[in-house]
Amino acid sequence: MNEAGDEHSDPEPEISNRLLTIPNLLCLIRLIGAFVLVPIALQGQNELFLWVFLALAATDWLDGKLAILLNQRSVFGARLDSWADACLYAALAFGILVMYNATLLAEKHWVMLALASYGVSTVAGFWKYGRWPSYHTRAAKTSWLLTALAVIALFTDWSTLPLRIAAIAVTLTNLEALAITAISPSWQTDVTSVYHAWRNNTDGN
Repeated sequence: MNEAGDEHSDPEPEISNRLLTIPNLLCLIRLIGAFVLVPIALQGQNELFLWVFLALAATDWLDGKLAILLNQRSVFGARLDSWADACLYAALAFGILVMYNATLLAEKHWVMLALASYGVSTVAGFWKYGRWPSYHTRAAKTSWLLTALAVIALFTDWSTLPLRIAAIAVTLTNLEALAITAISPSWQTDVTSVYHAWRNNTDGN
């Protein structure tokens, strides 16, 4: 932790500008892995796609834990994490579109709701801060878990209900991120919830 930061009102006092960290390497693996999923989907290798996706999704949970435990949080890492997540979501959507086109069309309203809310939330962050929003809320972590369960259910031909639940969770998460953007005067990362964002803003005043 940089003690010199205590003398200034820096919105990110405990976050460094380090590039080469273990969490960042995990994010990079997830980012590259998202592109690897594309040819796997095009080859119709459903089972391989599922396992690779789950492995990549696990890195999202692991990099956040390691960043805290190893004190390796960084501004670049927060951005890289968001880029990697976006690419992985895009690769997942592409894979489902290619391999489960009929199912996706049947559930298109739920999927479009989640995608649209994500787009609005991201655009709002860019418009206000000129940066990708990287809040990493508790709701976002829950949404990732529900998405992983939905993918397992879909690829094992069990049920599409988890997909709908995940879509609703993702939509609510994006709406919360939009609210955080609306009430936060400056860009920040690792915001637990909209309540914490509101409290931080109130304390700052």
